[in-house]
Amino acid sequence: MGQTQTDLTVWIGGAAGDGIASAGESFAKACSRSGYHVFAHNSYQSVIRGGHVCMHIRIGQQKVYTQGDVCNYLVALNQDTFQRYAKRVTKGGAVFYNTDKFKAAQDQVAAGVQLIGIPVMELAGNQLMQNTALMGALMQVIGVDAAAIREMIKERFTKKGEAVITTNLDAFDKGGAFAHEKFKPGEIRVGKGDGKRRPLAGGNPLIAFGSVAAGCRFYSAYPMTPASSILHWMVKYAAKAGVLVKQCEDEIAAMNMAIGAGHVGVRAMTGTAGGGFALMTEAIGEAGMTETPVVIVEVQRGGPSTGLPTKTEQADLFQLLGASQGEFPRVIFAPRTLQECYSMAIDAHNLAEKYQCPILITSDLYLSERLETFDGVDINHVKIDRGPLVTQSDGAYRRFLLTPTGVSPRALPGTPGTIYTAATDEHDEDGIVISDVFTNPAMRVKMMDKRMRKIEHLLKELPAPTIDGPNDADLTLVGWGSTYQVMLEAMEALNKEGLKVNVFCLRIIAPFQVNEVRALLETCKVTMSVEANYTGQIVKLIRMETGLSIQHHLRKYDGEPFEPKQVIDQARTILKTKPKQSVLASVQSDEGLPPDFSPIEHPAIGAEAARQH
Repeated sequence: MGQTQTDLTVWIGGAAGDGIASAGESFAKACSRSGYHVFAHNSYQSVIRGGHVCMHIRIGQQKVYTQGDVCNYLVALNQDTFQRYAKRVTKGGAVFYNTDKFKAAQDQVAAGVQLIGIPVMELAGNQLMQNTALMGALMQVIGVDAAAIREMIKERFTKKGEAVITTNLDAFDKGGAFAHEKFKPGEIRVGKGDGKRRPLAGGNPLIAFGSVAAGCRFYSAYPMTPASSILHWMVKYAAKAGVLVKQCEDEIAAMNMAIGAGHVGVRAMTGTAGGGFALMTEAIGEAGMTETPVVIVEVQRGGPSTGLPTKTEQADLFQLLGASQGEFPRVIFAPRTLQECYSMAIDAHNLAEKYQCPILITSDLYLSERLETFDGVDINHVKIDRGPLVTQSDGAYRRFLLTPTGVSPRALPGTPGTIYTAATDEHDEDGIVISDVFTNPAMRVKMMDKRMRKIEHLLKELPAPTIDGPNDADLTLVGWGSTYQVMLEAMEALNKEGLKVNVFCLRIIAPFQVNEVRALLETCKVTMSVEANYTGQIVKLIRMETGLSIQHHLRKYDGEPFEPKQVIDQARTILKTKPKQSVLASVQSDEGLPPDFSPIEHPAIGAEAARQH
């Protein structure tokens, strides 16, 4: 029958509009309901129709940390996908394709790879059924129970009526029957799932869910990939969750609306990508000066400018640190997992109100848009901490009172006896500006000290950084945010080889936990950074704050996420060669393109899609 593995990987590729997302998500959800762990990453372009799209789906009996780096089974919905990836399918795997669309020859794939051509028109009578028929063949060949995906088809097409459901199920069944009759079972199989149904989600929905659980009742945004799905989620559940959602004319309006909502006592959030965040930064300073609680989600993508709208990167760290002019307290969370997207959203809303300052959550396309199974989150014991609120006053209310913690008594507009000025100029304890007719240097120093005292107390509340893996490791992988899980997978693989590796991945960027970070890094023998940017931004921040230098560096800035093998190979090289000088390496993903690729000259893409590029 072939080899049974603990995991396998399926790639589904074609052009935007071919139904890749619907087929891929149905497959992923079906596997998650059948007791498998799932991780899916969709590599797509910024055109609405056309271009190249490939969804990488990995299923396993144990937790799978990434989309992997091999292709066991390829579902090619067009010839372009076949040309790019057919040679990458591993021995014992198979390529599924529609024989009505293109022809394939055995010499176009590696030895031991089946070509499974499905005559869609003959079986289903409609080319729109292509992805459904090919999915039926896939499920048959890889030996995964088709019952769950048949349920997914029913759910997906419920609103379109029974006739559409029946047509799709018929195409699915006929594709499976044809594959069963004409082709061999795949030699690469995954063992049976444990039967447990696991939730499947991405980072953006969990940030939105965590915010609603924390009492967020206002969300404003201008749609910008890859933050848009927060807006989509909020709109979908707005009525049920009691959230007022505003789609604004631009990010400037979105930021100011969120600040306005926070000012009047509503837990408020806005979200955007790097380009939109650039527009928000002046208003973030307004929140800092007026000490208004607000949460901002910044989801990174390739830059500068509009850059790579649908690709991932970690290049906005210093933009986040320097957002707006001047200095003021802020927290920057960089969640590493889906669970942290949820929990840090809750923490962000609590800290924003408790310390009366802007709180930033940064992720990237890779974390925000992935589909991953997880073991759920606690929705029953959500702590809500709004900080001290003044409900009545004796007439001597001072909104910006100097206090030992830097946190002044906060009253919501309309509270009797608490009228004050919320000035964006520097001001005194009553909010009266000190810089129009004359400047009061002593008061400026007092107010600046007051605000910045919050940082000392914030630091006491933030969880300390930790190192994952063996304490006596010979190499420590260093990163932040979304590189966490690929580093964990690399660590586990290398430890199985007998090489001692551990992982240090930051999840809190500001305020920087200097003493804790320095103490942990001083225990490390050799370090190697893993970052999805060009300049090594977390390396620079660590050196600025602690004086310690990370020795070796692995970077990726092609828009695609790190693949486990890329990290494993470089870490192994460092461990075995023990270089005395610092090593800087960069890697990129193989998209199957010739070096001189031009979409205008590439017939598989088509003239219309090429013009959209």
